Amino acid sequence: MPHTARFTVDPEFVIGEVDPRLYGTFVEHMGRCVYTGIYEPGHPTADAAGFRGDVAALVNELGTGLVRYPGGNFVSGYHWEDGVGPVAERPRRLDLAWRSVESNEVGTNEFLTWARGLGLEPMMAVNLGTRGIDAARALVEYVNHPGGTAWSDLRIKHGVAEPHGVRLWCLGNEMDGPWQTGHKSAREYGRLAAEAGKAMHQVDPSIELVACGSSNAQMPTFGTWEREVLEETYDEVDYLSLHAYYEELDGDRASFLASGAHMDQYIADVVSTADHVRAVRRADKRIRLSFDEWNVWYAARFPGERNLATAETPRLIEDTYSVTDAAVVGSLLITLLRHADRVAVACLAQLVNVIAPIRSEPAGPAWRQTIFHPFAQAARFARGTVLRTAADPAGSRVETPQHGDVPALDHVVTYDEESGDLTILAVNRAQDEPLRLSVALRGFGAGGGARGGAGAGADGYTVLEHLVLADDDPDAANTEAEPGRVLPRSAATTRISADGELEAELPCVSWNVIRLRKRGG
Repeated sequence: MPHTARFTVDPEFVIGEVDPRLYGTFVEHMGRCVYTGIYEPGHPTADAAGFRGDVAALVNELGTGLVRYPGGNFVSGYHWEDGVGPVAERPRRLDLAWRSVESNEVGTNEFLTWARGLGLEPMMAVNLGTRGIDAARALVEYVNHPGGTAWSDLRIKHGVAEPHGVRLWCLGNEMDGPWQTGHKSAREYGRLAAEAGKAMHQVDPSIELVACGSSNAQMPTFGTWEREVLEETYDEVDYLSLHAYYEELDGDRASFLASGAHMDQYIADVVSTADHVRAVRRADKRIRLSFDEWNVWYAARFPGERNLATAETPRLIEDTYSVTDAAVVGSLLITLLRHADRVAVACLAQLVNVIAPIRSEPAGPAWRQTIFHPFAQAARFARGTVLRTAADPAGSRVETPQHGDVPALDHVVTYDEESGDLTILAVNRAQDEPLRLSVALRGFGAGGGARGGAGAGADGYTVLEHLVLADDDPDAANTEAEPGRVLPRSAATTRISADGELEAELPCVSWNVIRLRKRGG
């Protein structure tokens, strides 16, 4: 018997606006993300600056609007001064985070010029591991100050006359982690981050700052870390970071497909902690969240950075993603959107090759992994306002060892008030049967815009398209040999019923985008 689900959506019940920065990504000097990823001077598609044109085209198609740089663990040992000035004079350094030789051929100006050229907002991180206040404020001055000072004039001397205008800055990375170069306690990090943030604001009062939250919700200091860090940094920062990676372990695919349930609770716990600190301080400002690392990562296969051989541009965690992985990534996107009232920034980690939606080969092709498609479709279509939905409790559920009983359907709805378009993002977590979905579009009737009055049906709307990512083999993947093995396809039977409800069938283990448009729109 097929699974079933039904929910009601109404334009009056709003969660929040979709911040475009929710569709961010991440470029770290790790593995082949930079070198032979976004940058490869000898590649047939490379531009005059050495950046790959084929990868740039896929980045544009992905629809990301923000990119975090240069780390990640890498930043905690990075001297940003190594990556500016004449390339031939830049030092080669041993990166302790990933036991790699860093050529510094790509640095601050190269990256920021590339990002701006693609219309991407940069999110820069400063080193609070091996360095601190002085290096952080100097980098802000180099990047953002117009001129007439030592660091800004050095940028001009390096050929960049206009400031880069970077507005969003991370105060270090994962400083709670014992693996981090310069690991600190919450109080140590909080005091340093507060003083670094103060100095950075003195250079440029317009910037926004992100304090490091826990590296993941399983850390033994989780919760306490967030509280103590915010007690020190609350006046200087705007956001608190969250990081989470998910993988299928011991064949427990049911729990893996329900990873969004864990992310949902993680966000709720951090919000509670941040609001507790706000209440104790009697502060007006409300801290928002930056989920600036998230993805599927098969970390159990990674030997650990201390077991890596030292190499230049090594192949590190180049996971190949399946249909199941794409469904999980879609579910995580849905979860982030459902928290649009508090999650303002999110970064899929990483952009190319390293646990990434885009893969490339040196001197060879670039292609879309399965997880590329849910991200690109959400970034393109899920804009405007996130609406709160009411699910029918009689809908099918899935039992999972890790997360307990969860709905078979994971979903979110966005509404673009200007165009009137509705977008439903949905994942069928069930592995055995398709799911029959019914949606009551209350208040979306004909006439009077979206609000057609109490009990109005969806007679003013039509199904524009229903795109599905699924496969008879849930382990199917896109590879260099078969880059188009898994692609979104159209579902032709989705419709508005005679009683005004949307009706659709979602294949098992599938990602779905259903778009509705006002008639005549």
